[in-house]
Amino acid sequence: MNIRKNQFVLFILVLTLSAASANADLKPVYSRHGMVAGPEANAVHAGVEILRRGGNAFDAAAAIGFALAATYPEAGNLGGGGFLAGLTADGRRIALDFREKAPLAAKRDMYLSATGAVIAGLSADSLLAVGVPGTVHGLLTMQKDYGTLPRMDILAPAIRLAEKGFAVNYVFAKSLADEKTKKRLTRFDSTAAVFYPNGEPLAFGDLFKQPDLAKTLRLIRDHGADGFYKGETAKRLTSYMKKHGGIVAMEDLANYSCVYRDPIVFSYRGYELMTSPPPSSGGVTLAQILKLIEPLPLKAMRYHSAAYIHTIVEAERLAFADRNYFLGDPDFTDIPMKELLSNEYINQRRELMPFLRAGDSQGTAHGGMESLETTHYAVVDSFGNAAAITYTLNGGYGVGAVVEGAGFLLNNEMDDFNAKPGASNMYGLVEGEANAIAPGKRMLSSMTPLIITKENQFAFTIGTPGGPTIITTNLQIFLNIVEFGMNIREAIDAKRFHHQWLPDKIAYEKYAFSPETMDKLEEMGYKLDETNQLGFAAGIQRIDGVLAGCADGRGDGLAEGY
Repeated sequence: MNIRKNQFVLFILVLTLSAASANADLKPVYSRHGMVAGPEANAVHAGVEILRRGGNAFDAAAAIGFALAATYPEAGNLGGGGFLAGLTADGRRIALDFREKAPLAAKRDMYLSATGAVIAGLSADSLLAVGVPGTVHGLLTMQKDYGTLPRMDILAPAIRLAEKGFAVNYVFAKSLADEKTKKRLTRFDSTAAVFYPNGEPLAFGDLFKQPDLAKTLRLIRDHGADGFYKGETAKRLTSYMKKHGGIVAMEDLANYSCVYRDPIVFSYRGYELMTSPPPSSGGVTLAQILKLIEPLPLKAMRYHSAAYIHTIVEAERLAFADRNYFLGDPDFTDIPMKELLSNEYINQRRELMPFLRAGDSQGTAHGGMESLETTHYAVVDSFGNAAAITYTLNGGYGVGAVVEGAGFLLNNEMDDFNAKPGASNMYGLVEGEANAIAPGKRMLSSMTPLIITKENQFAFTIGTPGGPTIITTNLQIFLNIVEFGMNIREAIDAKRFHHQWLPDKIAYEKYAFSPETMDKLEEMGYKLDETNQLGFAAGIQRIDGVLAGCADGRGDGLAEGY
């Protein structure tokens, strides 16, 4: 306790320096016409290039998605999947689900031993972890239905980046030099050859060329989805599966399709939020949290006070308990969506929030009726369209396997299923039967691309990677803007915290709480756990008729407009 008190002066100094530099450091990037915000500069440049050529937000979003497969292999991908939240210039709301699916050969207990125990690593580190990829189908479908440029133009930046190469940045080089990453990526010869030529990791400033990936991208350019899900690329992928014990087959690839779903739309104090429905859990969970706290005087509690943290955490506890029980793939699971978001149900759940003491997750059940290495980017164009995409390989670099001769990494998304009731996945989530493995089923996700309007006009869009912390990161950024009047950069760069029901602890970034607040939270009965980073967000806000963009200062991303 004394050590914490002695840290108070340092904490005040940090706050003072932050406030003094706010005008210099916390300004967004401004633009009159279009704006792109994302995790990697070359891909952001590609999106702006498409906008300058007359493309719209959906054209640019597709170009960025393909470019990130070359420039941001930690999470950018052809071999993964994700979700789009879109808003068209004429006010149409779009939710496109291009989440991966379980292969047809998948079985309910495929990760369990003969005695029923979960086999460590099988759902995340072996080729049995790979779900049927959805990214290529999703990006092409979105661009075909809502874009304006030829597919050739959309793929051109990604092909150029893969074929001609780009300079390895510091963050990418540092990631590859990490011993844990190196161990993971050198398990497969095909991966080691790409990222560790001559046995050494790519270094800062090296020119990184990917001829096999360029060839795969050209096949997509020339043949559309068939260039990935059929023909040469599909044969290479399935051959690689057979060689290393995976089960994704030609039939899985040929039968894959993304699907448009009705978006989750709900309001909070005059703002209307739109995001993805299940199998994304983010929309329902975020809606429940905001509905639970909307009647409460958050601003009067003061920013990041013990009372404020307590209120948010207890709402998160209840919403995540519901998430983990009720939510799954709606094509396989009956989800009581109307009931979960009804005022009657929310009011009943709010009565369970304890007064100024920590709740008990072990005693908090669902209601009576439920990677960090994901990535997010956003585009707003001059026509009034907005596109927000969160997509992923799940863990960093997915399963760590590059398909031989095709140059792209494979996901380990099968870990997002519930391998066994009561067992946790790599993010510590403990889920129920609604998210059990079944052939052709989409695994539950936390990805939550958000588009917010006010009085039927675009207000801002936000999103982030981070597994289950996606939901709580988006929540805090939204509240920072709406409740505390921050601009998009201030809201994104502010320190964050997280609670997800189980494990029962508050994860927080260093300096997120004052020593006094930490003492009060511990007196209430909370367990605190300092963590390095929560999320890596990107956002675009309309301020006084111009666009303001921000890529999270926690990473090496970029916001750029024209």
